[in-house]
Amino acid sequence: MPEAIRTLGPTHHETLVLRGDLARWRGEAGDLAGAAAAFAELLPEAERELGRSHEETFAIRTNLARWRGEAGDPAEAAQAMARVVDDMEHALGPGNPETLLARYHLARWRGEAGDAAGAAAEFAELVPEMTRVRGADHEETLATRNILARWRGEAGDPAGAAAEAASVLADQLRVLGSDHPDTLTTRNNLARWRGESGDAAGAAAAYAELAADCLRVLGPDHPMTLGARNNHARWQSEVGDPAGAAAAFAELLTDRLRILGPDHPHTLDTRGNLAIALGDAGDSRGALAALTELLPDLSRVLGPDHPDTIAVRNLITALRR
Repeated sequence: MPEAIRTLGPTHHETLVLRGDLARWRGEAGDLAGAAAAFAELLPEAERELGRSHEETFAIRTNLARWRGEAGDPAEAAQAMARVVDDMEHALGPGNPETLLARYHLARWRGEAGDAAGAAAEFAELVPEMTRVRGADHEETLATRNILARWRGEAGDPAGAAAEAASVLADQLRVLGSDHPDTLTTRNNLARWRGESGDAAGAAAAYAELAADCLRVLGPDHPMTLGARNNHARWQSEVGDPAGAAAAFAELLTDRLRILGPDHPHTLDTRGNLAIALGDAGDSRGALAALTELLPDLSRVLGPDHPDTIAVRNLITALRR
């Protein structure tokens, strides 16, 4: 038992903060549902001991919404964050930095729940307020502009998303430097939206450069390095080199199996990408064998009605015709 809980009691302010940290670390370690349950247990005690308008209570409510969303219920996360924002605007004021950050999370979860256009609109409204309160070069302002680009793209405007991401990148390079994780993330997003806008060659080249920089800065096993390699292989196939893409996916699969294990969604996704690249390269027999082997694992891990499972089942049917 942590010393604070033993000495101060389970509902002391410092103990509540510590319990919140423990719940958050539980989520960061991969136990998403457990983190949500821990914050749900903590919330009524914080409201009773600290009050609904205390900053720590707001932090617990925000974390509860976050981990419910991360655990697979973004609609509930959005509804919970809407209540948090309403209470924070009354208690702290609409221009309070913490209120603005809560609005950021609300917009994010609305997007994750399927309302991409609504998320883009809310982030577009939030950017000038973040700029006014935090300043144009603050990391939270830059992050808000970056996620605005994402949701513009998700809402069907990849060209607008690419333009916004390019604008953010220029400022991040100036403020944060080329090796900052946020800068690397924006480069990833810019490459994606360039590809989605029709510039497959530009996307492939950008991802090749990004993968090399992520390898240097973050190391070979970092999720962003693996993601950049995955995206480079994808666009490599789009520009007419499916054989090269298949080789890249095969190398990536070896690393993802080692780092993530066979049942991780990214590992399963890479297996599917490898099979598709094999088919595009003319190896329909190899593609069929890979997809046939993948299908029962998808059904077991994700469920028989998951969109990825259904897509692979349909691909198998098409290849067998």
